[in-house]
Amino acid sequence: MAQLRTRKVLDRSFTGFGFVSIIFMALSLLVLLVPIFYKGLGAFFFQGTVEFRRFQYDTFGRGSSKKINAEIALSQELRKPVYEKIAYFRENELTEFSYSDRRRFNQDLDEIEETLYKLLGPQPGTEPHSVLPSDNYGRTRWDGRTRMLVDLVLNRQEWYYGESGNEEGRLRQISRVEDFKGTSMEEFFPWFQAHIKDILRPRFTFYWRFLFDESYDSHFFGGIWPEVLGTFYLTIGAMLFAVPLGVIVAIFLAEFAKEGKFVSLLRTCISTLAGVPSIVFGLFGLAFFINTMHVSSNKSVLAGSMTLAILILPTIIRASEEAIRAVPHTYKEAALSLGATKWASVLKVILPASLPGILTGIVISMGRAAGETAPIIFTAAVSVGKPLKIFEVFNNGTPALSWNIYNLATEHEAVEEIRHVQFGMVLTLILLVLTLNLFAIILRARISKKLRG
Repeated sequence: MAQLRTRKVLDRSFTGFGFVSIIFMALSLLVLLVPIFYKGLGAFFFQGTVEFRRFQYDTFGRGSSKKINAEIALSQELRKPVYEKIAYFRENELTEFSYSDRRRFNQDLDEIEETLYKLLGPQPGTEPHSVLPSDNYGRTRWDGRTRMLVDLVLNRQEWYYGESGNEEGRLRQISRVEDFKGTSMEEFFPWFQAHIKDILRPRFTFYWRFLFDESYDSHFFGGIWPEVLGTFYLTIGAMLFAVPLGVIVAIFLAEFAKEGKFVSLLRTCISTLAGVPSIVFGLFGLAFFINTMHVSSNKSVLAGSMTLAILILPTIIRASEEAIRAVPHTYKEAALSLGATKWASVLKVILPASLPGILTGIVISMGRAAGETAPIIFTAAVSVGKPLKIFEVFNNGTPALSWNIYNLATEHEAVEEIRHVQFGMVLTLILLVLTLNLFAIILRARISKKLRG
């Protein structure tokens, strides 16, 4: 009686612990995914400025030329007073001050003009600093970065160490109105603050073409289509190599192999392969597929797909073997009793019956292949590139979502200015993996239903 009571207590405890674990995992996923979805949607939904619409028209020819030109003209008309007020102060008032005051004013004006260049682009009628698109256009989004630049025009920053000068330094803002008090520039700052939205003309924008546009100037402009297409190429390529080989090996192990030293060694190798760090696969792909077998002269989608195929091969083999072994033995006996050969019973009876389980392994492997970064660093991934045509995958590298997310977050020179692109890529990768999994789950459900009759 006491043992029965103890067993009930343990059963309830484990059941409760299981529910708590599920709730904890669900909350953890929410904590991780909600910020990603919220910030990722910022790549598609945002307040686009006139500079964004101008870039879209100049680069892709999108929008009405009449409306765009009228909007640009209104914006340019309001920009003129910004530069005219600064030029007037430099030419007519600056010379009246002492050398130290002129030096201080010049420093402030240089900071203002540099910030205005980042905010509004080149002055009307002047040439940009370089040929890069980012130097031809101002801020394309009315976001936190844009508001920060507006703040830098209105205020200067300096380190403050307290009245004694011995306190811990902190950065504080000082209104430029106070610096230019008593000059013609004093009225510039409230005027600029009141008219900046009229100059940039922010408007709600749904940029669905973010998924299908090429990137320009290292993702300052445009979309992520090369990365999306590259991820598709690598994932589908890996499955084309891994699925047939993995299923064949699983059939051999489950139906034809006799237990012995060779089979035992083979299983050990498969288990070991599943535990190898992914970076090792990348180095192996570089050394074997590119430098030894010469499947391509340099990085290529082909070499990357073959490397990813080896990475996911153990998962497909294990899942397929377990699915084949789970098929009732009576299925095979019935097929053999009707005169079918062993191969025919495997191909026409056992394999179709085990297909839902095999698809489970394929789904898991597909998600892993799409999200892996390390194996494609040395074999396939490039930081910037055009969308590849299907016949170019044999000897050309490609951008990929997983690699470019890492690359933009760690190596881009203007990482803070393109956060929306990084989160947009993360959101797209998650949705891509979920879509592939959903498609495979629906396919599995339909096959299972068909098998049940």
